[in-house]
Amino acid sequence: MDTLWFNIVQWLHTLGLHMDGGTARAVGDAAATATAKLDMPSLMALAAALGWASGFRLYAVVFLVGMMGVLGWMPLPPGLAVLQHPLVLLVSGFMLLVEFFADKVPWVDSAWDAIHAFIRVPAGAALAFGVFGADNATLAVLAGLLGGSLSATALATKMTTRAAVNTSPEPFSNWGLSFFEDGLVVAVVWLATQYPVAFGVALVVMVAVSVLLLVVLFKFLRAVVRKLTGSSGARVPGATP
Repeated sequence: MDTLWFNIVQWLHTLGLHMDGGTARAVGDAAATATAKLDMPSLMALAAALGWASGFRLYAVVFLVGMMGVLGWMPLPPGLAVLQHPLVLLVSGFMLLVEFFADKVPWVDSAWDAIHAFIRVPAGAALAFGVFGADNATLAVLAGLLGGSLSATALATKMTTRAAVNTSPEPFSNWGLSFFEDGLVVAVVWLATQYPVAFGVALVVMVAVSVLLLVVLFKFLRAVVRKLTGSSGARVPGATP
């Protein structure tokens, strides 16, 4: 309860509602103590989770982690403290709602993902970088590379899967997949912050499944494209039979 109160007071301070010196020192001490509880496995798991989940739902990740920091549910590293800023929470919360509904409309979801392909990957790398950015430059760069790679893998899996699902005329499979991704992001962030080692195992499984899906669905989509364009049975002029 004390940690929750300290974090709320600190958040109010960003709004311009200042407190006396004694309260400010208490808030700072509480934040330092909370951050110190993040050991290396926890930090690495957080960086990987931010990168991976950003490939699916960037704005949800930013809003969720920011609110967890404000409410004291999770101590944020100094490099991620900006996620608790009211303006960041306001913008990410609004975009979260926009993305939630856009992701439920067939083909609109694919267009949305295509536009955000240039945003989610660098954002995932930046979030992972921020886990170590204020303390260790070397680990921050490594975390950024890991986060960017995981974000790109998750995004590629999402886009390929959605393209395959959108070939079906009914919208229910699209809705089901979208809700599954919503829950997956929450589960990934929760597991990484509560059970870092278990998250590491789950991440290996998710990456393996992603690679398998990319291979299978790429072949499926290529076959669909060939069928639609009639290229499967076409012969190149001048080619030897």
